[in-house]
Amino acid sequence: MTVHAIASPVRHAGAMPGAALPRNEGMALDAAWLSGTRVNLSAAERRCATLPGRRSVKKDAQAAWLLKAVTCIDLTTLSGDDTEGRVRRLCAKARNPVRQDLLDAMGMGERAIATGAVCVYHRFVAAAVDALKGSGIPVAAVSTGFPAGLVPHDVKLREIEASVADGAAEIDIVITREHVLTGNWQALFDEMRDFRQACGAAHVKAILATGDLKTLRNVAKASLVCMMAGADFIKTSTGKEGVNATPLVTLIMLRQIRAYHERTGFMVGYKPAGGISAAKDILTYQFLMKEELGRRWLEPDLFRIGASSLLADIERQLEHHVTGRYSAFNRHAAG
Repeated sequence: MTVHAIASPVRHAGAMPGAALPRNEGMALDAAWLSGTRVNLSAAERRCATLPGRRSVKKDAQAAWLLKAVTCIDLTTLSGDDTEGRVRRLCAKARNPVRQDLLDAMGMGERAIATGAVCVYHRFVAAAVDALKGSGIPVAAVSTGFPAGLVPHDVKLREIEASVADGAAEIDIVITREHVLTGNWQALFDEMRDFRQACGAAHVKAILATGDLKTLRNVAKASLVCMMAGADFIKTSTGKEGVNATPLVTLIMLRQIRAYHERTGFMVGYKPAGGISAAKDILTYQFLMKEELGRRWLEPDLFRIGASSLLADIERQLEHHVTGRYSAFNRHAAG
């Protein structure tokens, strides 16, 4: 049994966008573009509803897609009871996310399979950097008053700078939702510009908290404003909202990424996060990425998945693929 196709070659996630792609430089805030932004809700809903029936992969092909998904996971722990020990265990899992015997059975034993990043609070950035030393796996830090984003602006900037100083290569910021809900696009643009500047060489993922934005038009406009202001990625959720990543929100955000690329030439990444725990669900997101943006956007420098329990289910599905038997979830702990 040999798995190739989408999983081969597997690019290590340590190569961030700047290694192969020019960073999004942003542009001036284009009010006319924003005012003309529309969402055809019925068409978007129909597109998402028909996707599972039109796209299905089985056996070796499914295993290949799932292995590719592993390389795009931002393996995450964002709990109030996090400890350094938990973070270090998570980092060990990030280095070896799939059991070696399963990789060997699929003909992938020599591949450098690792997760896209490890995502933690600022408190644990230094410990994660130390635990991942030599692996090339970047550390992502949530920042700017995550998850609500309601601390003073200068505090947000200092938090970003502190995480970068501790070694974070990626910063997941949260926007101020009020700017979106009141239509204050200039304030959102200025805030995002400041975040991008504070990140320096670290790449910035803009968390829109789409479940709080009320309408898909707001999601579309917030996506565009953050990209105009220089976001390297746009991300759905903190994982703490009542509604997190969904295929419908994903479709809207991907189409804004496509429109931005067509207009500026810059390729911006996408990260769904929150509530993605089943292997079958991540396939839907991968198919949307492939169909809406193209094969290049399936690589970890342009696609990340914010998840923790998802990895356990993927490994469980891969074990079934190899052995024909399902194992218990507790045999596939993330850390």
